[in-house]
Amino acid sequence: MKKRNALLSFLFLSLTIYTGIAQQDAQYTQYMYNTITVNPAYAGSRGQLSIAALYRSQWIGLSGAPETFTLNLHSPIRNSRLGYGISIVSDNIGDGVVQETYVDAVISYTIDVSQDAKLSFGLKAGGNMLNLDFNGLRNFDNEIVAGNDIENSFTPNFGFGVYYHANRFYAGLSAPNVLETEYFDNSQRDANSINFLSKEKVNLYFITGYVFDLNGDLKFKPALLTKMVGGAPLQLDFSGTFMFNEKFSFGAAYRWNAAVSGLVGFQLSDQLMLGLAYDKETTDLGGTQFNDGSFEFFLRWELVKSFKRLVSPRFF
Repeated sequence: MKKRNALLSFLFLSLTIYTGIAQQDAQYTQYMYNTITVNPAYAGSRGQLSIAALYRSQWIGLSGAPETFTLNLHSPIRNSRLGYGISIVSDNIGDGVVQETYVDAVISYTIDVSQDAKLSFGLKAGGNMLNLDFNGLRNFDNEIVAGNDIENSFTPNFGFGVYYHANRFYAGLSAPNVLETEYFDNSQRDANSINFLSKEKVNLYFITGYVFDLNGDLKFKPALLTKMVGGAPLQLDFSGTFMFNEKFSFGAAYRWNAAVSGLVGFQLSDQLMLGLAYDKETTDLGGTQFNDGSFEFFLRWELVKSFKRLVSPRFF
């Protein structure tokens, strides 16, 4: 019964945030490897065809907890300043109660700021498909949840971003989804039912990081991701990662008032990288016996031989 009460609570907090509070985009611990998902200006910045997949299982042990899968592809266009990409994000909450999929096409344009630094401008266009099963919500403790099921509701959207990167430093500002969409509002329906509003609002992201050479084989990169959205708390993600011999990376991260994390990465070859992350909640939810933390798996493959190899660190 406690599990069911907790699940009902986080379902509303995660997607249908109580009256007037905005829905937020999915969160990632390995955001430094998944930048194109939140900033279209990143497309092509690695100088080669890059294909990456990320799977996140949140709050392991809690039945119906969120699962997120992302798949993205991006590359520069040879002999031009353009880059292109495709980004897919799929969220599943409550074992199919809430299913949401974003599909976006991305294009970027890059100018040289100096010999080593570039400034990119990006634009994305696409939309998301939403399915919401109100019957699934009604199954929890016989709560009265007023509303009609949503099936394959498609909403178009677009976003933009700016990304500056040099050999050791990068910074980006973006708004992945600019159009605000109200999915449903039952706050005036029934005084005896749970009242809520689901409205997707503009999420603003700022990301930055710097690479320090500690010695010939060891590098260190602090990084920051800031996410801002009206009606929700400011989210700050701090991380510090070491890279040894450009083959193995390890570090830790802290999400402000939310979680602490451990990260490891393996550059298995010039083409293939594997990343793993584990989060432990610092909130009251993290102390419950049925929450074993959150886990992320990241895999990236790059067509290095067909493009000029990067001289900057593989950190970004």
